[in-house]
Amino acid sequence: MKKLVIPFLFCTLLVSCNTERSARSGDSIDSRVDSVLKLMTVEEKAGQLTLYTSDWDVTGPSIRAGYQEDIKAGKVGAVFNAYGAKYTRQLQEIAVKETRLGIPLLFGYDVIHGHKTIFPIPIGEASSWDLEAIERSARVAAEEASADGLHWTFAPMVDISRDPRWGRVMEGAGEDTYLGSLIGAARVKGFQGNGISEINSVAACVKHFAAYGASQAGRDYHTVDMSDRVLREVYLPPYKAAVDAGAATVMTSFNELDGTPATANKYLMDDILRKEWGFQGFVVTDYTSIMEMLNHGNVADSAEAAAATIKSGVDMDMQAGFFQYELPQLVKDGKVSEAELNTAVRRVLRIKFQMGLFDDPYRYSDEQREKSTIGKPEFKEASRDVARKSIVLLKNNGVLPLSKSVKTIALIGPLGKSRLDMIGAWSAAGKGDSAVSIFDGIRAKVSPSTRVLYAKGCNVNDDSTKYFGEAVSLARQADIVIMSVGEAAWMSGEASSRGILDLPGAQQKLVEEIHKTGKPVVVLLSNGRPLTIPWIDKNIPAVVETWYLGTQAGHAIADVLFGDYNPSGKLPVTFPYSVGQVPIFYSAKNTGRPRDPNNKYSSKYLDIPNDPLYPFGYGLSYTTFEYGEVNLSAGEVSANQNLSVTCRITNSGSLSGTETVQLYIRDMVGSVTRPLKELKGFQQVKLGPGEFKDVVFTLTPEDLSFYRKDMTFGPEAGRFKVFVGPNSRDVKEGEFELTDAPKMEFQVKAMKKDL
Repeated sequence: MKKLVIPFLFCTLLVSCNTERSARSGDSIDSRVDSVLKLMTVEEKAGQLTLYTSDWDVTGPSIRAGYQEDIKAGKVGAVFNAYGAKYTRQLQEIAVKETRLGIPLLFGYDVIHGHKTIFPIPIGEASSWDLEAIERSARVAAEEASADGLHWTFAPMVDISRDPRWGRVMEGAGEDTYLGSLIGAARVKGFQGNGISEINSVAACVKHFAAYGASQAGRDYHTVDMSDRVLREVYLPPYKAAVDAGAATVMTSFNELDGTPATANKYLMDDILRKEWGFQGFVVTDYTSIMEMLNHGNVADSAEAAAATIKSGVDMDMQAGFFQYELPQLVKDGKVSEAELNTAVRRVLRIKFQMGLFDDPYRYSDEQREKSTIGKPEFKEASRDVARKSIVLLKNNGVLPLSKSVKTIALIGPLGKSRLDMIGAWSAAGKGDSAVSIFDGIRAKVSPSTRVLYAKGCNVNDDSTKYFGEAVSLARQADIVIMSVGEAAWMSGEASSRGILDLPGAQQKLVEEIHKTGKPVVVLLSNGRPLTIPWIDKNIPAVVETWYLGTQAGHAIADVLFGDYNPSGKLPVTFPYSVGQVPIFYSAKNTGRPRDPNNKYSSKYLDIPNDPLYPFGYGLSYTTFEYGEVNLSAGEVSANQNLSVTCRITNSGSLSGTETVQLYIRDMVGSVTRPLKELKGFQQVKLGPGEFKDVVFTLTPEDLSFYRKDMTFGPEAGRFKVFVGPNSRDVKEGEFELTDAPKMEFQVKAMKKDL
């Protein structure tokens, strides 16, 4: 054993003396990386570019025998699905003590919306429109994950998605480029804190690069086809924002783009990510996506796939093993140069040095820190706070908030007592049995004299009505009925596309049967995507979108139901009236024949409306807000001037509340067609009854810029409309003229002035 340890100690002393100094000095790290690189064989280099999974999720803390031998041989550089201070130390000791060079492993995991303290799913957090709360969520996740032996999270997902059939809508920030950019940057900042050299931070991995959210037909893993204009204007900015925020790594997407799978797409990985944006970290494939290029049909075999991938600018192969098995021979045959191989290895080693793993490979595997950090009371409070802010009140005809002293409540629905579903898909190491159910949250909130009855009514996803009778009987006994319906957690997330967006199974019929009792009904939706619920919106007096709210879901929902928290969430994604409208999003462009109800030959459906059920940015409160007129600082501005937009917001109700005031623009005439509305700012204001505030936005020339006819980025002279409102539909407007815009080229900055 001593013979094995000596090379590691030699390597460590040679290339690293002090973690803090290494983190501060890029030159110092680079020299240490090169020192290690000189000691490595081609096989060891290929090993650093190989990421394999532990079998934790299947068999507990264990790893496949073949992978363990690969680690010992220096043929694995990183492991995912392995966490826990004790377990990660065991694996790290293999790499450090039993390999020739003792290069430490990097441990990654899908820490998507919390690690063990689970927060709302990302689309839920996005509904808060609260960047500080979203950053705090990622910070808690990083503190817990890093204490549990992890170095790296495969988040944030910043894919823009305008098709709710796609299951991974739940994992992102919705349909809007501007909002998605701000949220992506906030999450990176939360995960990485003051830098990945900090012991309580984890390296972020921005995914999926690029445009995965535009999969055709909303079907996971499917083809993406779009113009370069749409790619750059709509889909790329959130990735750029996350990279500008300092994201350490990027993950490729499964889809192809312009005929080339993203995993070997040089235009994305090298031309845009590296050369245009200056990204310095490393790029990892998604799970077996190198292998899947054979199905795409752009490579003939595994060797060709490995060569195409590394030459495109990708640095690490997740799970396929093609880099491990093919790169040494490809280098020997001259099909991949050793310089190309070295470039990728440098990027991986650099992250390991930045994280201090060469100085102390076990610094994240501290069992005492793990015990004292995970599940802190303040983490649970943070989860509850973000969960409340993520709830969106969709409809309320005076039913809510409820009295805590109501005599009898009937909670009906298949999700009412479920704990596991409350933490949603991609819930990392979270445990369903530690979550607060809706039933438990209500029971803890109401007075001791209140009876809380429960009936499942039906299952989530079958057509059986055999439990209807019990549910109807309980409803008739109650003063108020709360219905908990929606999707099971497994019905959203990866590989969870749906062709029908109605409530699954017999749930819609159950709601209709309970409605027939004549009792006041509140519908609580638990789901990972927009659903089509026009009947519920028309017939049920109160509808609340709760998404999947995490560990403290039941308490957060009860806080809102009973008025201890006034809901303030706003939809980050459009809810369609029917799946036939999909894709549907607020920032669509006009048509040459806009909808005209008196003209058949205009753009409309024969059987459903054009308008969505609930528009982007929509969400109600228990109080009301009045919007004054939109006042502009000038009617004309030049291309080097800013414009101030002011609107008075008044709380005209009887309760204090928080309103998210939204600013949109429309460029009326452009060298290329422009969207009907584009979000360009928002502010959250808290007002007491009768209070008002003049909310002021500043529009800059960059806010008015777009990719013009010649694909330069800048503004064009002409008329603009400005809209201010509580959502993308119900707005007050003003207009101004941009008088003398030259063909200015701005650097494309995704981190807007609002950050």
